[in-house]
Amino acid sequence: MSEDSVSSSPASPRTTRRKAREFALQALYQIEVTGDPSVGAVDAFLLHFEGTAQVKEFARRLISGVISQCGEIDRLIDQATDNWKLGRLAKVDLLIMRMATYELIFCPDIPANVSLDEAIEIGKRFGTDESASFINGVLNQIAQSSCAPSE
Repeated sequence: MSEDSVSSSPASPRTTRRKAREFALQALYQIEVTGDPSVGAVDAFLLHFEGTAQVKEFARRLISGVISQCGEIDRLIDQATDNWKLGRLAKVDLLIMRMATYELIFCPDIPANVSLDEAIEIGKRFGTDESASFINGVLNQIAQSSCAPSE
């Protein structure tokens, strides 16, 4: 079953990956606040949440990928956010865009349209009323400029 197929099963790949993305967002937020990106800190954070090994494994993949590629990711986001400095962006929006950009650029196994849709939905849940449309606009520019495959 592909990630973008619709399933009502709570263990569907879409549900599993969404939960992992939400965990990763929260862990990345904690890293921003504490300044501690260590594996131990991430593992301690994930211990507080219920999730399968698969969910936590994908969350760790996103977290470590965003941390290791943050310079390149931020460069791409900065190019796509005309007249906005990264420091002025809402922290949650920035972290969602970092995760999705990581997926778009460094995860060829994830279709671009899935990364975009997931980022928008997570933005609706964790961001402001304007987050989803802002995230969508920035990520569309990144996806188009990077020629990320959509399927």
